[in-house]
Amino acid sequence: MFENYEEARIYPTDKRGQRELMALLEKEGIRRDGNLEYTLGLYDGDYRLIATGSCYKNTLRCLAVDSSHQGEGLLNHIVSRLVEHKAQEGVFHLFLYTKCDKVPFFRDLGFAEIARVEGLAAFLENRRDGFASYLSGLKKEIGEQAGKQQAAIVMNANPFTLGHQWLVEQAAARCDLLHLFVVTEDASLVPFSVRYRLVQEGVAHLPNVMVHQTGSYMISSSTFPSYFIKDDGDVIQAQARLDLQIFLRIAAALGISARFVGEEPFSQVTAVYNRIMKEELEKNGLSCIILPRKAQGDAPISASAVRRLIHSGDLEAIRPLVPESTYRFFLSPEGEPVVQAIRAAGEDQVTHY
Repeated sequence: MFENYEEARIYPTDKRGQRELMALLEKEGIRRDGNLEYTLGLYDGDYRLIATGSCYKNTLRCLAVDSSHQGEGLLNHIVSRLVEHKAQEGVFHLFLYTKCDKVPFFRDLGFAEIARVEGLAAFLENRRDGFASYLSGLKKEIGEQAGKQQAAIVMNANPFTLGHQWLVEQAAARCDLLHLFVVTEDASLVPFSVRYRLVQEGVAHLPNVMVHQTGSYMISSSTFPSYFIKDDGDVIQAQARLDLQIFLRIAAALGISARFVGEEPFSQVTAVYNRIMKEELEKNGLSCIILPRKAQGDAPISASAVRRLIHSGDLEAIRPLVPESTYRFFLSPEGEPVVQAIRAAGEDQVTHY
């Protein structure tokens, strides 16, 4: 059947291909995602694009089939090809987001549902025991250290500041064991390996804090694929509620009863997320404790402020805003590539709204 169709990669520089891609996605009610690394197309005998799918890191995105060709197994073919492509890159654990009514189709292709927000979005992976294995790994990390009162913080730490450190110290003083989850997703100007290390160094003086990686199970607003959701407000809702469904399962597995978060005076998206988080956690019997930001002078300390100072070339000015370990890193030869990346970044990357 597929001998009647031609398969080809659609490159970012292919203007005609990109126009046809946009037209097909728009026809099928899908917005083009801003993060696409590899896009595949299927063309009919007249070389018209009739099916497409894309990858971004370990996620599949922008999957669409022309309505006049649905039912022919084309999406199955596209997904299989994308899985093969990622396997050639050495990536075997894949994730995708889709509308809830599309879940049965992807389940038939071997994907397992992790979480959903009814009417908005579902989150799936191609390993049936993937999330269960992640939870088992967390339990092994904890071992016998679990106390009666356990709490959690989830942070990106881009980079780790005195504000982050103060939040962790305040939370650690109020529980027996604090789980500190660092977002693994490498979508920040400071790479994950650096962020994770600086967090570990910055909380080393707190014996009841355990630092964990989120893996691919906690997502950020910067990379949440919103291509199948039309309303921007619904995008924020879907990302927040999906993330919180996953966190609730982690909390249940580990015995976490509270989550601490710093108030958000800068990012509108994060402020909305915090509001939804408080509603969802309290509805499910967990406490959500929002603490005021630590300030330097009259201004709350933020990672954005630190990045802006580095962007402007004023490294000395970050010293009152970050732990000594963070400051030493940015002055070191190892930190020079990260400093240069921040200086070369655009304003929208340096400051998050």
